[in-house]
Amino acid sequence: MDRVPTVHVRGGSAIRRPLTILAVCAIVSIGYVARDFLIPSAAALVLALVLTPVASFFERLRLSPTIAATLSVLLLTLVLACLLAIAFPSISGWLDQGPLLTYTLQRKLEGLRNSLAFMQELSSRVEQAAGAAGANPAQTTEKVVVQHRSLLGELATATPALVLQIGYTGVLSFMLLAHRNGLRRQILRVPVEFETRVRLARVMRDINERVGTYLLSLLAIYTVVAILSAVALALLGYSNAAMWGACMGLASFVPFIGPPAVIVLVAIVGVLSFEDWPRMVAGPAALAVIHFIESQLVTPTLVSRRCALNTVAVFVAIALLGWMWGAVGAIVAVPFLILISTIAAHLPSLRWLEVLLADDRPVSPRLARPPLASVASRPGKPARQPRRRLVAAK
Repeated sequence: MDRVPTVHVRGGSAIRRPLTILAVCAIVSIGYVARDFLIPSAAALVLALVLTPVASFFERLRLSPTIAATLSVLLLTLVLACLLAIAFPSISGWLDQGPLLTYTLQRKLEGLRNSLAFMQELSSRVEQAAGAAGANPAQTTEKVVVQHRSLLGELATATPALVLQIGYTGVLSFMLLAHRNGLRRQILRVPVEFETRVRLARVMRDINERVGTYLLSLLAIYTVVAILSAVALALLGYSNAAMWGACMGLASFVPFIGPPAVIVLVAIVGVLSFEDWPRMVAGPAALAVIHFIESQLVTPTLVSRRCALNTVAVFVAIALLGWMWGAVGAIVAVPFLILISTIAAHLPSLRWLEVLLADDRPVSPRLARPPLASVASRPGKPARQPRRRLVAAK
């Protein structure tokens, strides 16, 4: 009787990798399909982590958790309302002066367009030759009329859903803030083993420390960036300098993409507003200098190295979540990476993920912090000293 060969799989390694790939694909698919629900949920989670230090400060003033959470959410709402009050008149004015601004931009770029006249003439000749070769007088041409919806129609369609998502985000962030201590105790009751409870408590402690403190530090830094940008643009004579400063501060939460986009927009505004090239270039140059000092000097010095992430991982996460969830996904990409890195640091099976997401730049002694629980050296028995053989002298 022939024996069937038996293949022994050690630890399920042969099936683990395909299952991991399928799980990642399923998570990405669910994130894209359920984006209408996940976008406000992710925004509420990030806002709750940002406002946790603020709510803790109010609670130290002998206020109840509910009142502290209410004051924190109201403070954030007031800040956002002030930003909208600053930006709305400028945006409405630009929409009213759209044709005039387009004509002004075309007039000031006339010299650049004349320098490319040769390429335009060459392309027109190629089009004429192609049209003459493919002309058929017997064939009739059909007209296709595309009807576009008006801007007011688009706004009227999108406003109810947007209002519902904003309301859901505010309510969920308030509930996470007000009941965070009760939720933490309930989560700690889930594990049965004491060691698992200790590890879970360390995970939640490090999430609060790394993500919450990191986001609050960035909020303070980017507020200073917004103030400096607004002052610089106001001194250079730019209109709506406060709005552009606020845009620069908000765009700094999206690395690699946000600040360059605002700098390009300020450059276009400079071309529209001024006649001389030095003043056109001065505004974008000032913002570029502020962004360089913030990203290369201030943030690496004030923000702990424990929050440093791999640059490639940050860029890929911003691109993926930006494609899935839009601008909100690009903003929450970095906090989510820190969250995943913190969880992976406490799980030995995800040690490889922590290594891939971490930044391998050297840490200065002044910024050095104790390692996380998963990588901390456990106290053990002292190593046995080898016995030396005593050789008797003859």
